[in-house]
Amino acid sequence: MRRADRLFQIVQIIRGRRLTTAAFLAQRLEISERTVYRDIADLQRQGVPVDGEAGVGYRIGSGFDLPPLMFTQDEAAALVASARLAQSWVDTAMARDIESALGKILSVLPPAARVSAESLALYAPAYVLDDGTRTRLQVLREAVQSRHKVRMDYHDVVSAPTQRTVRPLGCFYWGKVWTFSAWCELREDFRAFRLDRIDQIEVLPERFRDEAGKTLADMLRSLQSNSRKADSANQN
Repeated sequence: MRRADRLFQIVQIIRGRRLTTAAFLAQRLEISERTVYRDIADLQRQGVPVDGEAGVGYRIGSGFDLPPLMFTQDEAAALVASARLAQSWVDTAMARDIESALGKILSVLPPAARVSAESLALYAPAYVLDDGTRTRLQVLREAVQSRHKVRMDYHDVVSAPTQRTVRPLGCFYWGKVWTFSAWCELREDFRAFRLDRIDQIEVLPERFRDEAGKTLADMLRSLQSNSRKADSANQN
């Protein structure tokens, strides 16, 4: 890797983390910690606002930005592939945003890189989600972002109907189906629901705030704990 590219990568890595140690940078870039210290010192001399010190960690102050990026042909092809796959599995609004973002990226590429990326022979079916699932995905995705409670009519695997009021926490894609995880006020616990089993859905005016034991982080910790217990039981 050229030194200029390495310095760029160091800035990119530090920008994406609250605190980055020299050991992490050395492992990520496959260089020595001594080289990391020299590179950080050079970046600071060039005016990059890297705060921190050796042995503690580094961060970059808010407001710092880099000039527009230029992608290699392989990177541009990877972006096109990712966009084509994602467009088949997200809601209509996000698919349009992906198309718009991809167009902006392709428009600034050198001609050879643009032609190579656009001619990539990798595609995904255009309609793998039915319209109802796409609509519900958008409603739930936006409810997660705006933190609005949701009321829904739902049926389980044996078609038993139920009505739930939930705090939507996140949407998850499993290869064939979308689910969303939520704090269910009926069960007073975390629950996961398949989007294709939702009969009706309504976003309520009421918003919710994080409460201990009811957040996405709490749910993920619970899942990890249950997984470790299951592994331990299987080993015994």
